[in-house]
Amino acid sequence: MKIRLALLATLIFSIASPVPSLAAGERFALVIGNAKYPDADAPLKEPINDTRDVADELKRDGFTVEVGENLTGDGMRRAFDRLYGKVKPGSVALVFFSGYGIQANRQSYMIPVDAQIWAEADVRRDGFSLETVLGEINSRGAGVKIALVDASRRNPFERRFRSFSAGLAPVIAPNGTLVMYSAALSSVVADNGGDRSLFVRELLKEIRTPDLMAEETLNRTRVGVTRASRQEQVPWISSSLAEDFSFIPAGASKPSNAIPGPAASPSPEVATAPPTPPPPAPPSQTAPAPAPPKSPEIALLPPPPPAPPLIQPAPAPTSPPILPDDPTIKGLNDRLDKNPDDAAALYRRGQVYASKGAYDLAVRDFTNSLRINPKDVEAFNNRCWVRTVIGDLQAALKDCNEALRLRPNFVDALDSRGLMNLKSGQNKNAIADFDAALKINPRLTSSLFGRGLAKKRNGSIAEGDLDIANAKAMDPNIAKEFSDYGVQ
Repeated sequence: MKIRLALLATLIFSIASPVPSLAAGERFALVIGNAKYPDADAPLKEPINDTRDVADELKRDGFTVEVGENLTGDGMRRAFDRLYGKVKPGSVALVFFSGYGIQANRQSYMIPVDAQIWAEADVRRDGFSLETVLGEINSRGAGVKIALVDASRRNPFERRFRSFSAGLAPVIAPNGTLVMYSAALSSVVADNGGDRSLFVRELLKEIRTPDLMAEETLNRTRVGVTRASRQEQVPWISSSLAEDFSFIPAGASKPSNAIPGPAASPSPEVATAPPTPPPPAPPSQTAPAPAPPKSPEIALLPPPPPAPPLIQPAPAPTSPPILPDDPTIKGLNDRLDKNPDDAAALYRRGQVYASKGAYDLAVRDFTNSLRINPKDVEAFNNRCWVRTVIGDLQAALKDCNEALRLRPNFVDALDSRGLMNLKSGQNKNAIADFDAALKINPRLTSSLFGRGLAKKRNGSIAEGDLDIANAKAMDPNIAKEFSDYGVQ
């Protein structure tokens, strides 16, 4: 990956001595929690409670806070516009987002609840680029810009066309910016089953610690999350702050690591009156961020004879009862009623059917799409993947080969063909396909996990276990995903 000059400048500023300044301007925060995504199987448990807890804490710290819950695209746009309108030269602007995030074109996008995402272009259309938001805030003259993003979750959009990397991407941010993700770059974390996230719990604990500068607060948060998760979740931090900033205003009295009481339920948008700017506080040095944990090395054991592939029967192709009421399918049905040869609508409806488990309907739509556009490489790849899931492996192989003929080194088709070879017991071919995919995208979790299974079946137990462990570290749900494909 090329090192961009802007990133180099960010690193230079991050190690430079901070200007002795207090960042004592007005403090503004936009706090968004999106939990009710119609495309998800169930609402997220954590974002709303986390958002309310963070908002309450920021209010106590002198921020003028606006809270948004379950915001649509229009709602998020209006909320950001209001934040931009408040920012003044020298002020502090903070954005907290909890919900689904997607990386596309090397940028991280915050996703509203009504996003309709079926291709990478849809992400840029419906999502909100973190880099763009920070750039807009910077153009208004904000002295300190902070983004806290708890969006490193596996989301329902990524597998629809198999071209997204998991998790979030690094940020090329303007000077004077502090960014923190709840997990490492290009990795996701599993839902902990509670109603509040580990990331926010540790963040609030450190924010309430007196006499800490913001960088040290976030570094300590990172250490706390890493330890509490036993190194399964390692937050990511990027800083180019050129002046000191503390979440707790100078002179404020606050108990260390106090436990918050239950937060009151706010209306979707809440704002408080701006506080009086606090007096200066003496600067302090920040602690260096700890290095991310290395993947554990696994001792090489003598390989046993190769085990036969374990193939689970794929689910029978069905049309789930929820489909007739799906608003996306209704809209696509209307388009196809008007024009049965709308290849784009057929392709998208096939993606919806595949994501809902209606595999027979998905194959039918991809086939009709290819009848109209016989060189649609994405449709060949998606039909290959669906046919692999349902066990139609010979037809799947033909589809993947055609996709790769049309687009050599197409990473998604290599990944799909690797899965097909894995299910058919062609372990050496699977390893070759996954190797080729990982050379193009080293963090393609499905290829890493699939290669691990193929290596173990081929007798390389230690190497396979290492691949599997690394894949699970990036995506804790990857084993269940492969089990749903009929592969264990």
